Amino acid sequence: MGLGELLWDLLPTGACLGGAPANFAYITQLIGDEGIVASRVGRDRRGDEAMQRMAELGLSADHVQRDGGHSTGTAGVEIDARGQANFEIAENVAWDFLEWTRHWQHLATGTDAVCFGSLAQRSEGSRATIRRFLKATPPGTVKIFDVNLRQAYYSGDVLAESLKLADLVKVNDEELPKIVGLQQFPHNDEISSARRLLEAYELKMVCVTRGPRGSLLVERERACEHAGFRVKVADTVGSGDAFTAGLVHEYLRGQPLEVMSETANRVGAWVASQMGAMPRPGPGGLKETLKELRTW
Repeated sequence: MGLGELLWDLLPTGACLGGAPANFAYITQLIGDEGIVASRVGRDRRGDEAMQRMAELGLSADHVQRDGGHSTGTAGVEIDARGQANFEIAENVAWDFLEWTRHWQHLATGTDAVCFGSLAQRSEGSRATIRRFLKATPPGTVKIFDVNLRQAYYSGDVLAESLKLADLVKVNDEELPKIVGLQQFPHNDEISSARRLLEAYELKMVCVTRGPRGSLLVERERACEHAGFRVKVADTVGSGDAFTAGLVHEYLRGQPLEVMSETANRVGAWVASQMGAMPRPGPGGLKETLKELRTW
């Protein structure tokens, strides 16, 4: 389950459907699990186009709410010379008004894993809905907090409450010092900071992504580093969300850290080598595409 924002990324090359939870659900679907988007779009042209695009991508739109009073979300995206993305996210859009419904309550009870972030919690209403959804899931549901700090849409309190609700946390190497600082912990190195979060919030795993330098997975007793895959970057939009989807796929199957790292880095690198957050795999599906991943 990807719970939160669904929006259009307005890239220099055109509009691409995105939003971290939706990207997570899309890659989850490609990997072979059932990926579901729980979000909200406007009753407008962009909202209609989002629903149509989801159908084309093989994603169900049955759990996407429609809003007659607020527009579908957008994010202006600038890509720098390294393929890194910078976002300017529209405010007071449909996904800022997620509603808790009986339908979503029923949806929560059948969820194996739910991925949520900090961005969709920028409004009080959506924050309350996300927390009710998380608390309505069965005891065995894995809750992944994909932090995803954007602009000024976060606070120490929102981060702390989200960490308390999570089992797994994914941050990037630039976010980690900010997060531990907001929790008033010292930041000396990535492993010690990750372990501080593990202990303080009774987490099962902290994952630190490092862009082209791979990743670090930290559990209570173990840590695993992966050097990543060097690819020709088209843009980095959605690559972190793809990483999370690969990680969760293997985590749910009880795979060791090394297997989780390999799959997550490979999927994330493939998305970074493509334009937009929801690229189409080649003939043979994602597994064959990943085998043919061209590294540099």
